[in-house]
Order: sequence, then structure tokens, then C-alpha cells
Amino acid sequence: MIRGQTPFVAEPFAAVPAARHRLADFFSLTKPRLNLLVVITAAVGYYLGAGSSFDLLRWLEAVAGTALVAGGAAGLNQVYERDTDGLMRRTRMRPLAAQRLGVSEATIFSAALATAGLALLAGAANVLAAALAFLTLVSYNIVYTPMKRRSPLATLVGAIPGALPPMIGWAAARGTLTSGAWALFAIVFVWQIPHFMAIAWLYRDDFRRAGFPLLARSC
Repeated sequence: MIRGQTPFVAEPFAAVPAARHRLADFFSLTKPRLNLLVVITAAVGYYLGAGSSFDLLRWLEAVAGTALVAGGAAGLNQVYERDTDGLMRRTRMRPLAAQRLGVSEATIFSAALATAGLALLAGAANVLAAALAFLTLVSYNIVYTPMKRRSPLATLVGAIPGALPPMIGWAAARGTLTSGAWALFAIVFVWQIPHFMAIAWLYRDDFRRAGFPLLARSC
């Protein structure tokens, strides 16, 4: 380098991949692969509930609102379970477990997503759809998540918020819950039980290490 010449500074360029990694961490906080089922079942619920009065824009708004609430719920779940996530090989590289994101920023981000989703459902669809989404959020984070450490019956309880998205879609389309909505709820609820138990069996060592008394271990 010539004397007196300003040295080359690479920090702005190095900050670009770092920013991308943070965006990727915030995105993974929403558990996109897991919540794909939420989006699909909510979309199907709206489609079946709407019938001949299907409205594409309202369908997109209902699905987007449900996805935002589900993403916020997933983030808040990881805030609560950051310690146990760090004990399991399957989850130890999650953003909070690996300490790539801070607790406060993850909490604010997740709460903002959930709030935006509830507001979108209430404004673009109806209060019933927003209320069901709020029930999903509460039952998942305040009931199911703490219960996982205490009882194997948490598997059954956790299937409830997992089965509510098609009802959210149905309510967004019709503004009421009929037998069709409850049938969709029952189908998704029953499907989840063997799915959860298979995961618990496959990762039984992980769950044992974290101290989760899952139903598959007690059978």
C-alpha cells in the first residue's frame, strides 16, 4: 500500500452476508416447513367453506393472516423452549438455542407477527376467524408448550391448535362454524396423533435428554 493512501475497508461488504444470515434466522424462527401444513389446511378450510362464493383476495388474506399468527406462535415457542432446544440434536441449531438471536428481539418479532396476523384476520375476514387464531396462539404457547415438560398427554393437547387452522379458514369464508368445519378439525386432529408419536419415537433419545415425557415413551 502506498504511504498516505486510505486503506481498503471491506466491512460494508462483509455486513451483507451477515445481514442475510440474520434474515434467515428470523425466517427460520417461524418454522416455515412445519407451518406449511397450517397454511395448506387453512387454505383448504376457506375453499371448502366458501363453496361457490369463493373470493380469491379474501382467501389470500385469510391464509396470510393465519400464516402470520402461526409464525408468531412458532417464534414464541422457541423463546420458551430455547434451553431444551439446546439439549437436543434435532433443534440445537435453532436461532435462539444457538444464541444467534437474542431473546428480546425474537420475542418482539414473534409477537409482532402474531399481532399483525390477528389484525389482518379481524379486519379482512371476521372476528370469529381472529378469535380462533387467538385460541390457536394461546393453546399452543400457554397450554401445550409448558405442558410438554409435565405430562405425556401434552401430545393430545398439542393436536388441538394444530387442528384449528382449517376452522380458521372456514370461519373466514362463512363467518360461522358448521358441521363441515368440525369435520375438518377432527380429520386433522386424528392425523396428528400418529405423526407426533412417530417423531417422538424417532427422536426418543433427544426427548429423553430434554426431559419431555412424550406419549410414545409411555406406551
